[in-house]
Amino acid sequence: MPESTICPNCQSPYGYPTGSSMMCPECGHEWNPSETPAPTEEATTEEVVKDANGTVLQNGDTVVIIKDLPVKGASKPIKAGTKVKNIKLTTGDHNIDCKVDGYGAMGLKSQFVRKG
Repeated sequence: MPESTICPNCQSPYGYPTGSSMMCPECGHEWNPSETPAPTEEATTEEVVKDANGTVLQNGDTVVIIKDLPVKGASKPIKAGTKVKNIKLTTGDHNIDCKVDGYGAMGLKSQFVRKG
């Protein structure tokens, strides 16, 4: 497979041509295959995750859920005010991995928590 079809951002092998450039269907990154890509800064630097108030979150922080959150397969939602300890930051749509008492391991969006 030609090197130019591999996304320099996420290393996906599914890049496709869009006229004079290439596009990645997985991350949406667009690049010019004739330019030699330098190592991307996005891959080497960590993404900054902020809570609902704009406070930067870090691995191991304790957060408080600010809104009742419905859970698929559960009979009741996670109530606002529930404390979640020892979070782990990840990439993607749900950027917090954690364990919620009574519900188990799950992913949360940082927009529904505040640092506690």
